[in-house]
Amino acid sequence: MLQRRLSRLALLPAALGAALSAHAQQTGVGAAVQQVQVQGSTAAYDARRDDTAMKTVVRHDEIVRYGDTRLFEVLKRIPGVTVNGAAARGGEVRMQGLGSGYTQLLVNGERPPAGMQVDTLAPEMVERIEVMRAASAEFSMEGIAGTINIVLKKTVRKPERELKIGYGIGRDTRSPNASLRLADRDGAFGYELAGSLVHDGFRGEAPGREEATDAAGRRTLLRTTAGHEDGRMTTLNLTPKLQWKLDGGDTLGLETFLNLNRFRTGVNAPTATVLGELPPYPDKQFGMANDNDVLRSTLEWTHALASGARLEARLGVSASRTDNTTRRTAGGNPAVGPLTRSIDSRGRDRGLSTTGKYTVPLFDGHALALGWDGAWDRRSDARRERDYLDPAAPIPAGDEHDSGHVARLAGYAQDEWTLTPQLSLYLGARWDGVRIEADGNTFGTARSRSGVFSPVLQVLYKPPGMKDDQLRLAVARTYKAPGMDQLLPHRYTSVNNNPAEPDTEGNPSLRPELALGIDAAWEHRWAEGAMLALSASTRRIDDYTRSLVVFDGARWIALPVNVGKARTRTLQVETVFPLRTLMDGAPPLELRANVARNWSNVDGVPGPDNRLDEQVPLSANLGADYQGERMTAGANFGFRKGGRVAVAANQAAWLHVQRDLELYALWPVDRRSRLRISAANLLGMDMVNERSYTDLASGTTLRNRIANIGHPSLKLTLESSF
Repeated sequence: MLQRRLSRLALLPAALGAALSAHAQQTGVGAAVQQVQVQGSTAAYDARRDDTAMKTVVRHDEIVRYGDTRLFEVLKRIPGVTVNGAAARGGEVRMQGLGSGYTQLLVNGERPPAGMQVDTLAPEMVERIEVMRAASAEFSMEGIAGTINIVLKKTVRKPERELKIGYGIGRDTRSPNASLRLADRDGAFGYELAGSLVHDGFRGEAPGREEATDAAGRRTLLRTTAGHEDGRMTTLNLTPKLQWKLDGGDTLGLETFLNLNRFRTGVNAPTATVLGELPPYPDKQFGMANDNDVLRSTLEWTHALASGARLEARLGVSASRTDNTTRRTAGGNPAVGPLTRSIDSRGRDRGLSTTGKYTVPLFDGHALALGWDGAWDRRSDARRERDYLDPAAPIPAGDEHDSGHVARLAGYAQDEWTLTPQLSLYLGARWDGVRIEADGNTFGTARSRSGVFSPVLQVLYKPPGMKDDQLRLAVARTYKAPGMDQLLPHRYTSVNNNPAEPDTEGNPSLRPELALGIDAAWEHRWAEGAMLALSASTRRIDDYTRSLVVFDGARWIALPVNVGKARTRTLQVETVFPLRTLMDGAPPLELRANVARNWSNVDGVPGPDNRLDEQVPLSANLGADYQGERMTAGANFGFRKGGRVAVAANQAAWLHVQRDLELYALWPVDRRSRLRISAANLLGMDMVNERSYTDLASGTTLRNRIANIGHPSLKLTLESSF
């Protein structure tokens, strides 16, 4: 039923455009239209200064400044944004210190297609990054902490031909990469072809430590693991775009995005038991091959009416596949037989989406917009597990298969109104409906249906007589809906199953988390290019979801459940200014700094440290950029504070301090070529994952720690225009 509604909704742009065009002709609006040409520089526009909505825009020249090959490497330098983990290796983007779905990632204003790994996007393909701390009705309200919209290049203004060839090297890494962009326009027709190829070869060490203590604090178990990993990842991105200007001022565009990933890794993890019993499998070897392909095509139509109204409509189709083969070989405990398992899994996704917006200027300084957002995605998964030395051996949950669909339908209205030169308002409301249904051989049928109504208000006020200052306020209702993986009750097993390494299983009874958020900011500009901003935000979240570890009589399982309320608070300070604003005759140096402090608490989890979603408590960046005649150079120092997090009454996790020092320099080789050198992780920081589980009955605590050893790396890139 809902699929038929979405199909009809896809026809709405054409019907609405035809009706509006007919109305314009009947009323004679189009008979005599005065052409007004407005000349201006887009460089003079600053979203942070001019838009009513709270939004920070990172432009292309800032995105490519450090020569990054993965988009997540760029995001970690944005004020108020942190990234946990490694780019292209399961990294997670966080705003207000929150990730796991609290921070919404969009591509061109839309939800990425299923299976797409946003972190593998090439920075060269991105026109700008929009960071929205407060919600907007135009975009999905599914961003409690905030929304990051990644806008790919799409406008062809002049011929462009650019080639970049680079090579990254570290102690245990090698990363050749290349990107190409071709763009041109011939009258009403324009095209662009952008592509990038990145190959990461890596070797790494990941030592682990597992220990247990009794109620008196005496150590009863100590195991150490010497983990070694050898792998590679290859990513190909292609984005061909076509654009036509039609008679009457309409535009038609076709954009296709292709993302191919090939990941291979082998891990050897022998465990030595210093004190206590042997684990079931002291010697473990893993091999994994993962292939992930995503294709998305979007047709976009823009129709301008003579009355000044504008209709934008998009229709997209997507398809993706994920094939994974894992081999587990383990043994070393005479009391337990050897483990020789081969696991093959396959996922297939197909999707249809449509979005649109009709904007009409009611009068000077007042614009009303109505829009829709619909999508239908179908997914099928199959998992086959075998003992490759004894294929006939029965294995619990050896074969699993399931299929399901997710249907989304949303409508919104928003009104931006400039009341006076000092005061402007943004009013919006959006309704989002989500329906999920899936069938599987191990769990039968699972269904979930939810609908959320979300109002939003944003205010921009410029006090009279204070042209360098402005105040902002936003109030919005947002939400976080559970994904299909969280809802489906099939199980993913661990090798050495214990409370610190449990199996995971979904929960079909999960409800969306609902939040009421307030954001406020003061911004001050004391000179050209100089800005100081102080912002604060708070969120109250109902039906907060967290993962509980339980024992089902045979194995330990981590299960997501709704457990009550949570509250978050953030205070952020940011400044950027040229040094010349403080010192006459200073060198062409721009300085920037930002600090974000985050607090949160969760009902039902005893404190202290009962922070939401392992929230990062403090993050900061300090940077400088030099713009000389013969060289451009800069540096950035990023800091992320650690600390203990109480996940539950008997579960805890530790965030470890991260310090990241990066440098870059750029020299012109000739009139068309430049050489860029960049260095990352100069302090050689490790990535550490540490968790503990306490048996409340006996007082025994089990603690598990794994560290991925980090090393500095260097990248050389030759950039040429031709």
